[in-house]
Amino acid sequence: MGKFVVKEVKTGFKFDLKATNGQVIASSEIYKTKASCLKGIDSVINNAPIANLEDQTVENFKVEKNPKFEIFTDKAGEYRFRLKAKNGEIIATSEGYKAMDSCKNGVESVRKNAANSTIE
Repeated sequence: MGKFVVKEVKTGFKFDLKATNGQVIASSEIYKTKASCLKGIDSVINNAPIANLEDQTVENFKVEKNPKFEIFTDKAGEYRFRLKAKNGEIIATSEGYKAMDSCKNGVESVRKNAANSTIE
């Protein structure tokens, strides 16, 4: 079972979603308050399991409805994903992955772990 870890940073609060093995699989933006950070976690819990998958690395990709995971390549050429809520706001982002399959595994790990994770 995964867990959301909330931490205070200089400018507010953020969370990381960690897999069972302790590896960070998604991170949040920085929120001004702890309460808004916890709302962000709720949004991930509610949206991740039902989110569509939009692969922006292919030509003429199909634009999906929110909520959705968007897979894209960053400036370093690595694959990343971001989870957008129903309102289009980005609620979680991934690290960079060298392989597309690893990135897709990250998406599936967020789907699976978000639903039954604890909050620390």
